Amino acid sequence: MSDWGPVFVSVLLFVLLRTALLFQLPGHRRWVEFGNFHTSGAAVMVHALFFFALICVFMIAIRVHLYLG
Repeated sequence: MSDWGPVFVSVLLFVLLRTALLFQLPGHRRWVEFGNFHTSGAAVMVHALFFFALICVFMIAIRVHLYLG
């Protein structure tokens, strides 16, 4: 049996936290911009830190597991 929980959580967070898809923090003109599809180096770093923090919460603190097979 394989543990697919980390894979599904990682893919879901990657899709949702892609820079400038849903929101961009910090934006070009404002602190938060929604759906502008433009990125900056600072926004990539902020989104990477959010991704890392949420992965740690889901994998270490909550221990998400999904067994298939």
